[in-house]
Amino acid sequence: MLSQLETPALLLDEKRMYRNIQRMQKRMDLFGVKFRPHAKTSKCPEVVRRQIAAGAKGITVSTLKEAERFHAAGIEDILYAVAIAPAKFGHALKLIQSGLKLTLLVESVAAAKELTQFGIDQRQQFDVLIEVDTDNHRSGIAPEAPLLLDVANALRVDGRYGAQLRGVMTHAGSSYALHSEEDLVAMAEQERVGCVRAAHRLRSAGYLCDVVSVGSTPTALSARSLDGVTEVRAGVYVFFDLVMAEIGICKKEDIALSVLCTVIGHRPQAGWIITDGGWMAMSRDRGTQKQPHDYGYGLVCDIAGSPIESLVFNEANQEHGVLTWRGDTSVDIEQRFPIGSQIRVVPNHACATGAQHAAYQVLPIDGNLLATWSRFSGW
Repeated sequence: MLSQLETPALLLDEKRMYRNIQRMQKRMDLFGVKFRPHAKTSKCPEVVRRQIAAGAKGITVSTLKEAERFHAAGIEDILYAVAIAPAKFGHALKLIQSGLKLTLLVESVAAAKELTQFGIDQRQQFDVLIEVDTDNHRSGIAPEAPLLLDVANALRVDGRYGAQLRGVMTHAGSSYALHSEEDLVAMAEQERVGCVRAAHRLRSAGYLCDVVSVGSTPTALSARSLDGVTEVRAGVYVFFDLVMAEIGICKKEDIALSVLCTVIGHRPQAGWIITDGGWMAMSRDRGTQKQPHDYGYGLVCDIAGSPIESLVFNEANQEHGVLTWRGDTSVDIEQRFPIGSQIRVVPNHACATGAQHAAYQVLPIDGNLLATWSRFSGW
């Protein structure tokens, strides 16, 4: 079956994906919170439909193209979780006018004022969240910062039109750098407390704040309390990857994504096996470099998906993967890995590797023939 595929090809194990979806959704259901998965990982309607079927309520996206494509696929409630720039106001307006319930994000007075004025000018009311920074990792406003109320004040509705504050959102991205359960639990609580505190300050000042949105895959799977939170977001959990495995929130056996490659050459003196899967197939993401185990460009496995511990993938050109044999020196690598044989490489970062491919070749739960699910990329 796999031998008929032209490589490199992106493989998706549907059974593992389904198990990952169920794990997260059941956890959110136990907490009694809404779960809004981040679709930037899959960029695939077939995947998102399965998340919605499991109980997800709406989705999160990182580009307006994602919002457009998923709305066309039937998703009606979408959070665009990147602070919006004025040049994108028109695109967002068209999506809303087409019937999409689209929530936007701001983190500055300038953006809030411009969006409000644009809404008034276009006779449209925009639903808006304020981004809160709970871990000093990326963007957003600190929960105690005076700026939080300044931004809220800049969001206003003039009559029926403008920009309506709906709540707050945060993302504990620094959780990706943690490795112990204790630290992950602490970060999840820090994320929760900070976002809930921001919401409390806004409500105390008289502002509407119905939505308290938190989430990253590590914190969503580590939280011990979600008191005060209304929804959780997570993305990479649907596939997992080596970074998540090294953090400790999944096992390698949970990772649903791999890249199928073909052996195209050898350098026996150097112990090299050359494949057709270079960094264009895997991406340049070397996210495990800062973790306890560096997997290079990915974990090399046999055709069945079992790791080949003696074969490492530390060198890559655009279309060539250079795998180095570090096992028994008496092994004839040309016989062990002959021309035309196939291997699978598990990715460091599922989002980045997925972005290199136009489709998933799906290993179906029912064991039938491969299915092909299209995915998209770009902005």
